[in-house]
Amino acid sequence: MAKYDKADLERRMHGAVESLKHDLAGLRTGRAHSALLDPVTVEVYGAHMPLNQVASISAPEPRMLTVQVWDKSNVGPVDKAIRSAGLGLNPIVDGQMLRLPIPEMTQERRKELSKLAGQYAEKARVAVRNVRRDGMDNLKADENKKEISEDERKRHETEVQKLTDATIADIDAAASAKEKEILG
Repeated sequence: MAKYDKADLERRMHGAVESLKHDLAGLRTGRAHSALLDPVTVEVYGAHMPLNQVASISAPEPRMLTVQVWDKSNVGPVDKAIRSAGLGLNPIVDGQMLRLPIPEMTQERRKELSKLAGQYAEKARVAVRNVRRDGMDNLKADENKKEISEDERKRHETEVQKLTDATIADIDAAASAKEKEILG
């Protein structure tokens, strides 16, 4: 059975927050941002590769992304991958460069994205609560094995709860900031 390890709990909770921030970065807010294309994978050379491994992505204007494909033979697969990624983007092919105009978002789409941001946040909260539960279980096990006293267990449980509360506050802050950004 694992022993209580505060550093490990902090690392795992921080991981949940980082994962949430990465998920939120991929949500479209109506402004061009290269992280928008992070979830896109391209089928090239007989394998699925992240888009950023076959092309350079930049945002030259607030409502335009450009994708510079390195190998001419990959332009078609990259175009297809972006169109089928469900991001609502339609690339304009110009040689080895793909221009992606970012369409204005409808109110309905904004509400959908806002709801999705809430779902991502809930997923992160659940992950943090699971880490908290693991920590509490380890503390009880350590106490049952007489490795720590009841007072120590209670003190550590308070630490774990404080860490959980702080992490969930970070998650809520990140999610509400993203929802504000999405809803304009």
